[in-house]
Amino acid sequence: MCLAIPGKIVEISSDNQDSALVDVVGVRRKIDLGLLQDDKPVPGDWVLIHVGFAMSKISEQDAADQMSTLRMLGEIDGAMQEIQGYGLEDVN
Repeated sequence: MCLAIPGKIVEISSDNQDSALVDVVGVRRKIDLGLLQDDKPVPGDWVLIHVGFAMSKISEQDAADQMSTLRMLGEIDGAMQEIQGYGLEDVN
């Protein structure tokens, strides 16, 4: 199943404005913001993430709803495996 996982932008890289650190239920990972050129997120924004790329900005309520839906569907473990499987260093 293809999962889109909500994450909160913690910081934008000073070296690369297309790279950000996000927090997904306590796990911090680097993601790519390159697909959001027209509506760049800033720290504190929520985004939907798929395979290491921010796909869209969302509200905090939408993020909570998405996580709730993943839990109801029994997909939260799969979502966390996807986050940990991006192949980027864990910055926790």
